[in-house]
Amino acid sequence: MPRLTRLALVAAALALAACAGRPSLDAPSMGGPDLALEEFFAGRTTAWGQFQDRFGEVRRRFRVEVEGSWDGAALTLVEDFVYDDGATERRVWTLRKTGPTTWTGTAPGVVGEATGEVRGDTFNWRYVIDLPETSGGFRAEFDDWMWRLSEDRLLNRAYVSRFGVDLGEVIIFFERPA
Repeated sequence: MPRLTRLALVAAALALAACAGRPSLDAPSMGGPDLALEEFFAGRTTAWGQFQDRFGEVRRRFRVEVEGSWDGAALTLVEDFVYDDGATERRVWTLRKTGPTTWTGTAPGVVGEATGEVRGDTFNWRYVIDLPETSGGFRAEFDDWMWRLSEDRLLNRAYVSRFGVDLGEVIIFFERPA
């Protein structure tokens, strides 16, 4: 088999693998309460998470304190990260509701706008971000999926890629104070 044909087959297989196994907004709800971002993230939320590379190895863990405020037009999320190696990072998101189920957002480092959609208890959020040096210092694509598990808990799984190649996943568990 010619080398060019083999390369084309490998590229096609990688492209298919990158699309496989992702959640869908069309999937039936698992019974969690509907997710209203502006309500769930109002006030203080604490989260714990980790990044796993594409081979499943945990590379980094962190804790995030999120302070959210909704002014009727914009949801501001101030996220303060503390990583297991002691590094800290602050990211401030400004999200705008653009329709009954759609959102856009910006934050420092985000290229253009993030876009998202809520359906029932699920939120899908996609964006490209220039990660700070403490997190690798490169541009990455995020495909975030959030599921509201209960009134005060939310699970987030983010697929991270670069140039269409999967790098790994970020798993985050959010909890609001009772």
